[in-house]
Amino acid sequence: MAATTGLRRGELYALKWADVDFSNLEIRLTRSTFQQVVGKCKTEGSCRPIPVDSVAADLWVWQNTSHYRQPEDWVFASPHTCGLPPFWPDITLAKVIRPAATEAGIQKRIGWHTFRHSFSTLLVGNGENVKVVQELMRHASVRCTLEIYSQARAMEKRRAPERIVQMLRQDVEQGAAIPAVEAGLSPDGG
Repeated sequence: MAATTGLRRGELYALKWADVDFSNLEIRLTRSTFQQVVGKCKTEGSCRPIPVDSVAADLWVWQNTSHYRQPEDWVFASPHTCGLPPFWPDITLAKVIRPAATEAGIQKRIGWHTFRHSFSTLLVGNGENVKVVQELMRHASVRCTLEIYSQARAMEKRRAPERIVQMLRQDVEQGAAIPAVEAGLSPDGG
């Protein structure tokens, strides 16, 4: 869920089944949790609904196999506490997610925000409209989304100069002026 929705860990673990609207395929965020204390979402913008089209079937299965499936039950209810409170995010990270990452050969340290950053980076890398990415991330500005949360993927950084070289070669082959020379740049790269 964290990797496919961009939810913050506090929002993820504060979800109750009543927040999941299967008929409209969205989650309504109404609360957040920090160190097992339930409170308000980070910002007013954080309360915007999140589309869950891609994971709705998984959520449906999760609810139907869970012992805690009533509207007021936590989506990620801990069976160790009979459903109250939800799982502890840091314990889940330490005992489930990090070991799985190590087993998968991932060397970098993974935290909850890794999922949020990855979600943004993958959306941008897939060519999604920047405004769509901003709204899915529930950021106040596109600037925050692009400058802080999104990184260029290595493959994209390799392809970008390749496209320029192909464009320049094509222009030379067709006898067109080279755009860099037209722009007044010196041929030595200045």
